[in-house]
Amino acid sequence: MYLYSLTLQRATGIVCAVNGNFSGGKTQEIVVARGKVLDLIRPDDNGKIQTLLSVEIFGAIRSLAQFRLTGSQKDYIVVGSDSGRIVILEYNKEKNVFDKIHQETFGKSGCRRIVPGQYLAIDPKGRAVMVGACEKQKLVYVLNRDTAARLTISSPLEAHKSHTIVYSICGVDCGFDNPIFAAIELDYSEVDQDSSGNAQREAQKHLTFYELDLGLNHVSRKWSDQVDNGANLLVTVPGGGDGPSGVLVCAENFVIYKNQGQADVRAVIPRRVDLPAERGVLIVSAATHKQKSMFFFLLQTEYGDIFKVTLEHNNDIVSELKIKYFDTIPVTTSICVLKSGFLFAASEFGNHSLYQFQAIGEDPDVESSSASLMETEEGFQPVYFQPRKLKNLVRIDQVESLMPIMDMKVSNLFEEETPQIYTLCGRGPRSSLRILRPGLAISEMAVSELPGVPSAVWTVKKSVSDEFDAYIVVSFANATLVLSIGETVEEVNDSGFLDTTPSLAVSLIGDDSLMQVHPNGIRHIREDRRINEWRTPGKRNIVKVGSNRLQVVIALSGGELIYFEVDMTGQLMEVEKHEMSGDIACLDIAPVPEGRQRSRFLAVGSYDNTIRILSLDPDDCMQILSVQSVSSIPESLLFLEVQASVGGEDGADHPANLFLNAGLQTGILFRTVVDMVTGQLSDSRSRFLGLRAPKLFSINIRGKHAMLCLSSRPWLGYIHQGHFLLTPLSYETLEYAASFSSDQCAEGVVAVAGSALRVFTIERLGETFNETVIPLRYTPRKFVVQVKRKLLVIIESDQGAFTAEDREAGKKECFEAAELGENGNGNVEQMENGDNEEDPLSDEHFGYPKAESDKWVSCIRVLDPKTATTTCLMELLDNEAAFSLCTVNFHDKEYGTLLAVGTAKGLQFWPKKRITAGYIHIYRFLDDGKSLELLHKTQVDGVPLALCQFQGRLLAGIGSVLRLYDLGKKRLLRKCENKLFPNNIISIQTYRDRIYVGDIQESFHYCKYRRDENQLYIFADDCVPRWLTASFHIDFDTMAGADKFGNVYFVRLPQDVSDEIEEDPTGGRIKWEQGKLNGAPNKVEEIVQFHVGDVVSCLQKASLIPGGGECIIYGTVMGSLGALLAFTSRDDVDFFSHLEMYMRQEHPPLCGRDHMAYRSAYFPVKDVIDGDLCEQYPTLPMDLQRKIADELDRTPGEILKKLEEIRNKII
Repeated sequence: MYLYSLTLQRATGIVCAVNGNFSGGKTQEIVVARGKVLDLIRPDDNGKIQTLLSVEIFGAIRSLAQFRLTGSQKDYIVVGSDSGRIVILEYNKEKNVFDKIHQETFGKSGCRRIVPGQYLAIDPKGRAVMVGACEKQKLVYVLNRDTAARLTISSPLEAHKSHTIVYSICGVDCGFDNPIFAAIELDYSEVDQDSSGNAQREAQKHLTFYELDLGLNHVSRKWSDQVDNGANLLVTVPGGGDGPSGVLVCAENFVIYKNQGQADVRAVIPRRVDLPAERGVLIVSAATHKQKSMFFFLLQTEYGDIFKVTLEHNNDIVSELKIKYFDTIPVTTSICVLKSGFLFAASEFGNHSLYQFQAIGEDPDVESSSASLMETEEGFQPVYFQPRKLKNLVRIDQVESLMPIMDMKVSNLFEEETPQIYTLCGRGPRSSLRILRPGLAISEMAVSELPGVPSAVWTVKKSVSDEFDAYIVVSFANATLVLSIGETVEEVNDSGFLDTTPSLAVSLIGDDSLMQVHPNGIRHIREDRRINEWRTPGKRNIVKVGSNRLQVVIALSGGELIYFEVDMTGQLMEVEKHEMSGDIACLDIAPVPEGRQRSRFLAVGSYDNTIRILSLDPDDCMQILSVQSVSSIPESLLFLEVQASVGGEDGADHPANLFLNAGLQTGILFRTVVDMVTGQLSDSRSRFLGLRAPKLFSINIRGKHAMLCLSSRPWLGYIHQGHFLLTPLSYETLEYAASFSSDQCAEGVVAVAGSALRVFTIERLGETFNETVIPLRYTPRKFVVQVKRKLLVIIESDQGAFTAEDREAGKKECFEAAELGENGNGNVEQMENGDNEEDPLSDEHFGYPKAESDKWVSCIRVLDPKTATTTCLMELLDNEAAFSLCTVNFHDKEYGTLLAVGTAKGLQFWPKKRITAGYIHIYRFLDDGKSLELLHKTQVDGVPLALCQFQGRLLAGIGSVLRLYDLGKKRLLRKCENKLFPNNIISIQTYRDRIYVGDIQESFHYCKYRRDENQLYIFADDCVPRWLTASFHIDFDTMAGADKFGNVYFVRLPQDVSDEIEEDPTGGRIKWEQGKLNGAPNKVEEIVQFHVGDVVSCLQKASLIPGGGECIIYGTVMGSLGALLAFTSRDDVDFFSHLEMYMRQEHPPLCGRDHMAYRSAYFPVKDVIDGDLCEQYPTLPMDLQRKIADELDRTPGEILKKLEEIRNKII
């Protein structure tokens, strides 16, 4: 079995982010690392975040930094990854790619303890970079430039210290003196030698300064000083004339300013009023904002509160450190302050946000200072504050993030053409259920009802030079309605259009006159309102029209074509007539090429299932250039011109091309390339779009031509980063559409459906899915789908939080306290205002108040996804938390389908794992499944992490015991059990009489239940220890699993073993066969192995396209979705494995990791072809594309066609 792996949705979580001027020029961009993807994003003028570039680097990005050589205009990016190499990248604006400037190897690949790459620090003047490991090794590279102003890099200088753990490093700003780097270090050499444990208690962290002597080209330890054992982060303080230099050390509960030769300046971090005393406050991310005359720091705590830190300094001596409450936003992994007044917050979980500064925290607020630091017997006196709504920041945009996907199911509950993907995402109060549909999101601008049922709609400008459209023309069965576009849209009667007849086409013709084609003739309206009419000869009617700006072709009933051209004076002149053999089904004329007077090609579709290309040149007018036969009658034709591009925003080189698209009666879109000189057709592709014949329209998107296809749902064909993408729109069926541009909506679409006129815009190009978000209360754990009733049942649970009632009571207390003015500093009015209209998103925004860590809250929710309403929400009481659930039909049909939920009471993980009790609850569904009622709960002796229905009974995995239960009146009754599993059972799947059990660290066990003996036997297991995170049953002998190191694998029971087990009538073989080393007698074989590079949390088998083959869909912790499709032909396997091989050779990954080694990070990759690497083919330079194509005996076009075909099989 060979599989093709393809990422459907790139990771949406962010590991780290840095900002700078990477393209050179004034605008600031942000580079974000999403695990194995590097993105370049930029807020546009409207404050919307646009992705300029997204690259798979086939490696794990661990750290990012940006630097600028003195006097240059452009920032470089340094990437610390798992490749054992330091990589310096430059963004190339012309080609829209990252260019690799340097790549220096310093160690082994992989994320290792002593191989650098975990930390990066940059000298603020861009003269050196330090790359550090978690332990022992630190290397310094000197950066310089040669005579041609190219960046050069030195060989590495060592700053190693063995037996030392590093927590954070940063560069120290000391102007143009020798560069200095600071590190928080902990020496454990004594702890290793000491068996009594005294040295461990006395171990002390130090802040160490390393100096790089540029003259001697050597790094030395310059200074070391003790620092709090809670220290976790260093922030560079501006120096060299801009400030006092030194560093801020962020430690638990404190921020300390330290510098060589100065006394420490310490201030306490303010803490929330409701924080339990046992919890400290740590800083998790920091950003510096520096202007000519001042600088300040924004530090964010682990609870989401941002503090503004300022230093009072005089002649480089710091006298006071102030920490003032600034605002509260969700917890981030990185915050970036842009020069343009934006703050980008890369959230730890949930959506990322872009904020705009309203103020920079000058108003009085809760503040702690080093000057007012009070010491008491218990330690330093804390300062308290109460979080409030945003005051200094305002959110203007957000980027959707699915991280982390906790569980996922694919099901068609809405009865649409394609199934929906239901994912549980997020954590705590920011968690949600997201319903993903393949397609682009639409935002509807306006819907207005029309007096009848329209048949078509057009928009026209008054002249070529106009920016916006002037009229919307709507055609009905016996009339035409003209609407003028201004502040509002209203009907006009003086436009010159004939309104007593339906229209066949309306367009701008020549430079500034309008044309209306109706069944009886052509009406030409000049700009001075003179009207010329051309009437049809005799009783014949016009049936079809094709036109561009200078040419018109009409088809009369009976198959006669008449060709008109606009002459020099702007008149429409008849040029040629031509009789075709039969009636004409559709027409289109190619757009006029730039600098030409006419286009050469006319396409004509006939009822004999052919498309002909005719010439419109004066020399061979109406001569047939080429003929293409198609599978059914063509209903609609469209020429789409693709401009040539050399890299640029598309990110790919391709010559100018002319595509002919045809919508066939059977619902297929047929696409072929037209040779721009001879008119010959080549390289044709077809794709099934829906149950109606697609109607094709040309629209503009981001200044480029795109194609809208209206079948049983709308599709958009457009070029994005070098790929031609054909994506459905998540919208209802439309009849007819036209491009729309007004001052309120620059790039929209106007369409008719039913009796309504709709105006909408298409959002976020390039995305595969659009999502509907339903917020949840706690971190979701698992869910089940009730397919018949179209409902979802979700279990949610959180550790260290209060129940809903406690939270409400706590809120009340806070407001009462605030009215007494405990917070001081004028927070009272703000509190009173906030009391009247309590912000509904406050929990989502501020996080839940923290409780002791052994407190759990949990709930069971029944949700109707169609209306997004929760029909039942049951909170579990007294410290119980739900961990597993399933629906089950017991033998006695008294209650029908029941819900089983596995819970644990008082679960603690530290100092050692223990629980008060485990339970299995049985609920029955009331009022058609919309609410739940508890039947009974049964106490068990562990946490039931897996439940499954099996032959009218309930299978439960409780710790290392697999147990079969039946339903009793007061509790569940044990029927049978097997205690031979190694650790913890976390998944159970069943098929016929086989049971497939997943163990937390020992992969799969295949079991069989013998009914006559009432025994469960393990007859096969895996010989490789696997820490399972997800599993799915593929077929009778095959299981798919994923482990916590980011691998996906398939195991299969050998056919002969499987047959033996099935043919064993007495069961004696299984019973008496002894396994080796306590294992099972038979072993499964691994048939597929692939390193995804991201922890896979759920696997599902599904088909995402109508009539398509099934593939395995997986969701990951970083919020990405991918698919594994099984190849059906040997030829495809050969083709793609060769393409992958050449891509590995010719286009190695950006950050220096070897592709083969990356995909085999833990186990050698087996029988999986990496589609993400193959899909980088169109982004290669043209000569490289040709080189690889020659090696494969293909043309580049054929390779692109193959890539497109296999992608269309998946989504």
